Amino acid sequence: MAPKNRTSPAAVSPAAAAPQHATSSAASQPAKSSSSSSATSSTSSGKSLRSAQNAQEILLGVWQNYLDQTPMRVKLIDIFMAFLVINGVFQFVYCVIAGNYPFNAFLAGFSATVGQFVLTASLRIQTNPENMGEFKTISPERAFADYVFGSILLHFFCVNFIN
Repeated sequence: MAPKNRTSPAAVSPAAAAPQHATSSAASQPAKSSSSSSATSSTSSGKSLRSAQNAQEILLGVWQNYLDQTPMRVKLIDIFMAFLVINGVFQFVYCVIAGNYPFNAFLAGFSATVGQFVLTASLRIQTNPENMGEFKTISPERAFADYVFGSILLHFFCVNFIN
């Protein structure tokens, strides 16, 4: 036996209550297409809203994991690296806006910022406790000494490049 439809005729929407055969009224055709397009757009906006919420949840999860699992020493290195990125962006924007008259000064400052970022990234990799298997022969003190020596060498060349 086929199941009986228990919905009352008053509860059914007008579009659903319309007969299944084609109607000759031209006014009902655009109404159907506009209602179906609005249903499609609400479905697509619902999907994009869900995907945005999922992306937000993923980012919050990654951020919370970073805060919970990362040692304070590595967080300080990350803060310094963020400062170097901001410093490099400001230098570049200043060069674009104000001009680059002493171009060698801009190159020296920007090179110092980029070089310091690279040296700091190397220090972060070598001193991260998760990477101790990769750098068995390098102690954190040795990595920091190499970092300081490289920084002094970098800044010596940058200062000499300014003239």
